[in-house]
Amino acid sequence: MLAYAARAVSSAPRPELWSLLLASASWPAWSTVDELVLDRSEGLAPDGRDGVGATRAFRTGKVVTIERITALDPPRRFAYEGARNAFISDYAAVIELDETSSGGTVIRWSGSYTARWGTRWLMRRIMRAVMQKMADGLASYSSAR
Repeated sequence: MLAYAARAVSSAPRPELWSLLLASASWPAWSTVDELVLDRSEGLAPDGRDGVGATRAFRTGKVVTIERITALDPPRRFAYEGARNAFISDYAAVIELDETSSGGTVIRWSGSYTARWGTRWLMRRIMRAVMQKMADGLASYSSAR
């Protein structure tokens, strides 16, 4: 089992970041994904506040990954799992949002996964870099709003 841990800080308050995490349509604006694929997603909330069980399909380049929200502890903890991914399996991730003394938010994004034999070294490197970009993107986008 491989793992990553990313950390970033936003000047925005925690509820603002929480809203961005729930709104799957916002992810292409701040993350590394290119598009929310609506016809392959299920259970998305019309108000943009997806709940536990919602399945979100995101396209990055030509690759579509599907993730399912597994737990929500508003506005502190957002957990999800990989429902379908061509490159990794057994994927589980948690995004924790902690308030700073100045009213901002610390983002801690961590996850674990299994990579196919022969790709572990590459996937470790890719996942660490991509997930740090995800955390940084959430921080910078929310800070600029």
